[in-house]
Amino acid sequence: MIPEEDRPAPWLRDYGGIEADIRQLQDFADRLATEVQRNYAPHLSYIADDMSAKVPNPCDAFVELVTFLHAHHETQQATTDMVYAVRGATGHLAAVANRVATQYADTDAFSAARATDVHRALADPGTVLSGGRTPTLNDPTGPDSERPGVLP
Repeated sequence: MIPEEDRPAPWLRDYGGIEADIRQLQDFADRLATEVQRNYAPHLSYIADDMSAKVPNPCDAFVELVTFLHAHHETQQATTDMVYAVRGATGHLAAVANRVATQYADTDAFSAARATDVHRALADPGTVLSGGRTPTLNDPTGPDSERPGVLP
């Protein structure tokens, strides 16, 4: 008997099981990790360089410009954080797929694999590919600027 945790949702029980080929899962993990390491991660430095281009300090009297540059900086930082997070999240997915494929490589995966194993692997922060830190961009209106703007 299949444990309740590994059974599909009640409304899906008539559809049959979901089958996965462990060899294809391993291939997917390898290709995804390679894609992240070879074709995504090397371009992150270019993005960081473009995003960290020095912007002149705004004139304090031009309140709208100061406010705009501050909002622009926050948007740039959020964008940079997300672009770098894609590398980490995609690398995490590749590492989890690799871990599950390795764990079930020598078994009858259709009967041995458990949904909780996949959930545990996804929740494990140790199952990640190595990566770097997200760069912190310079805020032209912030206190670390050469001549910080005064926010209204």
